[in-house]
Amino acid sequence: MHPVALVGAAAGRLAHYAVSGVVGGLIIQEAAKRLPEAKPAARKALVGSIAGGIVAGRWLASAAEDARLKAGDMLAEARTTLGEEAPPPSAVAAEQDHGHEH
Repeated sequence: MHPVALVGAAAGRLAHYAVSGVVGGLIIQEAAKRLPEAKPAARKALVGSIAGGIVAGRWLASAAEDARLKAGDMLAEARTTLGEEAPPPSAVAAEQDHGHEH
């Protein structure tokens, strides 16, 4: 699978979890307003949902970083195949003139 597709899939999953969490939170919040006795259970469910979202976000960030590293490795290998020298991973082109004084 192409690295960009992996990153796109990870971003899609992250968006899905974020939207699902927000919608679930709104549903639980509305239910809590209508059923005061269900409020502790609704709060517990909401906290559990948020914790799940945090875990999913961490997993997605890790997957995106892995995809980025794999793509960089393949790019470096492709440059080596062409006889070019691949820049080290930490090499960043820094633009000095960006419109303000330091």
